[in-house]
Amino acid sequence: MDGGGAMEADPFHNAKEDEHMDAQTFKAGKMKMIQPDSLKDPKLDKLKEQVLLGWINESLKAEHIVVQSVEEDLYDGLVLHHLLARFAGVHLTLEEMALTASAQIRKLEAVLEELDKRLEQQDTKWEVSLIHKKDLLATLHLLVAMVTRFQPEVELPSNVKVQVVVLEVSRTGIQSDVQTEVLTEDRGDNAQEVSDTTDDPMEQLMEMEVKQTMLNFVNKTMAGVGLQVSDLDQQFSDGVILLLLIGQLEGFFIPLSDFRLTPDSHEHRLHNVSLALSLLADLGLQVSAVQAQDVVSQDVAGTLKVLYALFRKHGG
Repeated sequence: MDGGGAMEADPFHNAKEDEHMDAQTFKAGKMKMIQPDSLKDPKLDKLKEQVLLGWINESLKAEHIVVQSVEEDLYDGLVLHHLLARFAGVHLTLEEMALTASAQIRKLEAVLEELDKRLEQQDTKWEVSLIHKKDLLATLHLLVAMVTRFQPEVELPSNVKVQVVVLEVSRTGIQSDVQTEVLTEDRGDNAQEVSDTTDDPMEQLMEMEVKQTMLNFVNKTMAGVGLQVSDLDQQFSDGVILLLLIGQLEGFFIPLSDFRLTPDSHEHRLHNVSLALSLLADLGLQVSAVQAQDVVSQDVAGTLKVLYALFRKHGG
């Protein structure tokens, strides 16, 4: 390589340029980043991957919008615009697909301006530039505020906190500090959360009995079509058997074109389960506080609630 002399002349030249460029992006000289260890927190994962992602997809399923990542899929304003229309009835005159960065920022500015009016937050922890840069912390704060304002009945995990590194730029360089940031408030149900993780023999026995009752109910119903189920959580997570069960119990045929018979992606599984929950709602069988993501992620309680709604109608 012929540029060795230039590199020796100023070995930190590129680093200085990068630091200068990064400094220009900090608001008031500050930037926050979630520490890697906090990203492994099961409560944060539940908030992000199950509750918030499930809430978005459940809210927009009628529009056939499927979001796979809260930080990756909201940056251009499209999903936020649809959520604004869904919950606030605000339909802005904006291009549906903003393809350039400048168009995306303009769209985000308009959408966030309307959202901020309705969220009525004293100290907003998000802004256009952060959402557009796919900043996870800002995006989570925004979504939590939206759920709390528009659908307070949705149960958010209690007391979710993350450790964040705060970088501050000054004339003397970059200083860092570690702080705790609260994403959801403490509802005071820590005792319940602890009990959920303990090995209570009676609770385990009751759960086993309920699961066995539901398993017997499902297998009795599906015997006519030659299907046998052994694991409720796993075998129902793709929505296929659930759709077939609904059709068998209610006496109607669900066209194969309406769902994926062999789903091979999270999107396909989510589509199938969302369709099943929609059919249950049309039949007047309300499954409280269960979202499609709960079943797809093999949440035991969510799956049992769905099956129990059918069992109450047909299993007696």
